[in-house]
Amino acid sequence: MILVVAACLLTSVEAEVLPGPLTPIAGSPDRGLGIIRDATKPSCLICHQIPSLPDPGQGQLGPSLAGVAGRYSAEELRQRIIDARAFQSDTIMPPYYSTKGLLRVGSRWLGQTIYQAQDVEDVVAFLMTLKD
Repeated sequence: MILVVAACLLTSVEAEVLPGPLTPIAGSPDRGLGIIRDATKPSCLICHQIPSLPDPGQGQLGPSLAGVAGRYSAEELRQRIIDARAFQSDTIMPPYYSTKGLLRVGSRWLGQTIYQAQDVEDVVAFLMTLKD
């Protein structure tokens, strides 16, 4: 019985392997800030707020991103951007770098991700500056 429980625990830990960088180019916090401020695309500020930014109309649906780098590692933030369903299956946060399991996607956007790999890295780099 103990061996079965240990095997289950080992399997669940292994299943939680978080993704490393998606590109060989390090993320740029400045480019990441530009991406999340780009009102022509879905971005963090639609649902979240970053109190240190003066941008009007920041979202209230998701939690504040103030101090997010103190709560999560770069790998955890990357996974949340790629596809937050890995942590919470019923999340309303869209997957920014996944096309798996999506429903009601317009034909124009089928098979396309919201962000490119470098965009993910840049946004992660910016979010990692939000320590307080």
